[in-house]
Amino acid sequence: MRRRRWLNAFLGTSAGAMVASILYPVVRYLVPPELPEAPTTRALAAREDELRPNQGRLFRFGSRPGLLLRLPDGSYRAYDGTCTHLNCTVQYRPDLRQIWCACHNGYYDVGGRNVSGPPPRPLDAWEVHVANGEVVVTRKA
Repeated sequence: MRRRRWLNAFLGTSAGAMVASILYPVVRYLVPPELPEAPTTRALAAREDELRPNQGRLFRFGSRPGLLLRLPDGSYRAYDGTCTHLNCTVQYRPDLRQIWCACHNGYYDVGGRNVSGPPPRPLDAWEVHVANGEVVVTRKA
């Protein structure tokens, strides 16, 4: 009886170890490790003549989208291009003069403040610098 119990335990742990050795690489493949991103502090958003007044444009800020607006008075504003609700990409609606998230119909004013819909907080504002015909956006410290 002792041999049988020992053999069953041995076969049981061997089968468990085999299943674990198969599942571990599969799980590691499906859930990749977090890789730290190099911090991006500035990005070229557009050339100065690319946007007309009351127009918006998406641009890349590192791995995230950014939203550059040219207001009707000709000044520029830039925001994080992801909605604060579920990280959907936002866009500028010149007909309404508001920033719109299409995922759940959330609206922000041109100051980045949430106006209606589910967004819980305003968009993160970035600094805009115009020099040598380029519109450069930097993240606020």
